[in-house]
Amino acid sequence: MLNGFFKHIKSNVLIKLASTNSIAVIIKVIGGFLTSKAIAQFLGAEGLALVGNLRNFLSSAQALSTLGLSNGLVKYISEFKNNKLALSKTISTIFFIGFFSTLTISLLMYLNALAISNYVFGTILDYTRIVKIAAIALPFYVLNVFITGILNGYGKFNSIIVIRIIGHVLGASVTLLLIWQSQLFGALLAVVTVEALLFFVTLVVVVNRQNFLPLIKAENCSFKLLKKLSSYSLMALFSAFTIPLVTLLIRDYIADNLDLKSAGYWEAMNRISKYYLMFISSLLALYVLPKYAALKTNKAFRKEVLYFYKTIMPIFGLGLIVIYLLRGFIVAFLFNDSFMVVEHLFKWQLLGDFFKVLSIVIAYQFLAKRMVVSYLVTECLFYITYYLLSIYFLDFYGLEGVNLAYLLTYMLYFIGILFLFRKALFSRTQD
Repeated sequence: MLNGFFKHIKSNVLIKLASTNSIAVIIKVIGGFLTSKAIAQFLGAEGLALVGNLRNFLSSAQALSTLGLSNGLVKYISEFKNNKLALSKTISTIFFIGFFSTLTISLLMYLNALAISNYVFGTILDYTRIVKIAAIALPFYVLNVFITGILNGYGKFNSIIVIRIIGHVLGASVTLLLIWQSQLFGALLAVVTVEALLFFVTLVVVVNRQNFLPLIKAENCSFKLLKKLSSYSLMALFSAFTIPLVTLLIRDYIADNLDLKSAGYWEAMNRISKYYLMFISSLLALYVLPKYAALKTNKAFRKEVLYFYKTIMPIFGLGLIVIYLLRGFIVAFLFNDSFMVVEHLFKWQLLGDFFKVLSIVIAYQFLAKRMVVSYLVTECLFYITYYLLSIYFLDFYGLEGVNLAYLLTYMLYFIGILFLFRKALFSRTQD
């Protein structure tokens, strides 16, 4: 019986991928721990809040530059990888559209650096140079997304994981060095440059393995394909703007109604959450989207969802329990004693993240099957609910109320997702 169990583990594709991917994630988490500790030591909760503001702005700018086409790239590469002409049309269309959009966003950022600095950091602090550097680094980030999207579509998971491991080590080293030398300016500089540096890592890894350049031809740009891709673009851009905007609004509301330190504590909890969710989010991007894109029936979709739930969710749930029990140690290790108030936020955040993963495993079907209207409506309702509940519970329960709002919103979202996909998940009639 025990031998059969180990044979099952050894032959399980999802577990093997999760195990290999976990190496990259663990390295990134260790790097994140070190950088969070450095930020807490040199910058405090206020500095952490400002770093969070820049990350939110930059993620929106990055998504706008790529036009949210990375998910569409993965889907169509996986679908057309044996059709050279269709493959060339996909790569060429996304490359040239991305080139012009990135050039436009970079120029706008560079020319409006002062206004952006005032928006992100307030009028008291002037970080115009940071915004200009971000504008210069942006094209390298987009090229990295483009190449890794192609690798993902081809199923080159090992190459992607190697890139991530090298990139995480390089990123953490550069970030720590910059924080040590220049404190807040160094931390902000790391935010805008580290992801761009990953392009050069990717280039070194793939230069002798894959050659996509012959497939990029201006004459193969397809407006018909662009129309199909536009649905992915719309979905990704909506989330890319909505998530940072709502996060920024909630953080500003916390700072205005409590103080900037409290906003920093909330950001600290978000960073911890991001670290352990990397194990799931990276696995979903690598495995679930390409897999769902190839599914043709409700039965196959239902089987894949249950497969993920049975294989990954028990491990994830156990991990959350361990994190909760070690929450005091985690906060002290990641930050310092002044951040111990973050301990009180764990319960609601961890429960909310469990419902989040339950939801997005199913919600990836929105992307795989281009269910644009359903996606936009559910996302819109989610973020409106999250923002309103955050304000409501903050007024009654203080900072802990925002994390309670996070849990309740994801519980409602999960119920909504089950309702939308009730036929695919629960109906036993013929597909």
